[in-house]
Amino acid sequence: MSYGLLKGKRGIIFGALDENSIAWKTAERVHEEGGSFVLTNAPIAMRMGTINQLAEKTGATIIPADATSLEDLEKLVSQSVEILGGKLDFVLHSIGMSVNVRKGRLYTDQKYDWTVKGWDVSAGSFHKVMQVLYKQEAMNEWGSIVALSYMAAQRVFPDYNDMADNKAFLESIARSFGYFFGRDKNVRVNTISQSPTPTTAGKGVKGFDGFISYAEKMSPLGNATALDCANYTISLFSDLTQKVTLQNLFHDGGFSNMGVSDAVLQAFEEQQNK
Repeated sequence: MSYGLLKGKRGIIFGALDENSIAWKTAERVHEEGGSFVLTNAPIAMRMGTINQLAEKTGATIIPADATSLEDLEKLVSQSVEILGGKLDFVLHSIGMSVNVRKGRLYTDQKYDWTVKGWDVSAGSFHKVMQVLYKQEAMNEWGSIVALSYMAAQRVFPDYNDMADNKAFLESIARSFGYFFGRDKNVRVNTISQSPTPTTAGKGVKGFDGFISYAEKMSPLGNATALDCANYTISLFSDLTQKVTLQNLFHDGGFSNMGVSDAVLQAFEEQQNK
């Protein structure tokens, strides 16, 4: 169902890879709500995914860009403003990568060159994106910038590895840069801490299937899907949330406030009694 919440609004969506990704679902929902946008991803990621299908479906332009490169980002933002016909109203940063996770290195045995690369892609890129937007004065007043996070930024999930540190840094950048964007430009900056979601990136974490089942049993409303997250993101892009900024917003079916649930206790007791 469409409500016209983003009619006439313009933006950039980072990170749409395939139909399982939150960025992909968000792009579809932005289109349904009347918004227009540029799609962007790293050239190597674009070769792995099916972003051209999304662009065709939504009438979006694709501009490849390495989000860790200031030069690429400067071109991306200036070209997006030109293509879309004006300043931006929303930006979604949906980027995350850990080489240590991909290569099976434990948190206690990191290869630090890989750690730095993962941090730059997952967190440092968010600062770079906002710095370029800020300096180019590319955002309209009351625009909204959103990045996707995860609760491992606050709590220990051993196999999430150095991505937990990256997400903590991401949330800190959102608060710190969000202050200046709010004070100087009346632009909102928030992060969404989403349920474990079976995206291409999420499935790369060891034990993911078991944990997603655990989170489903723990959360009173169950896990939030990629589409659920897209809908929540739309609300943050809309004019209905103009005074929401500097927040890390948990979108996880209630998981973040749970100690234990009946379903988890029952499963544990059944296992103990076998």
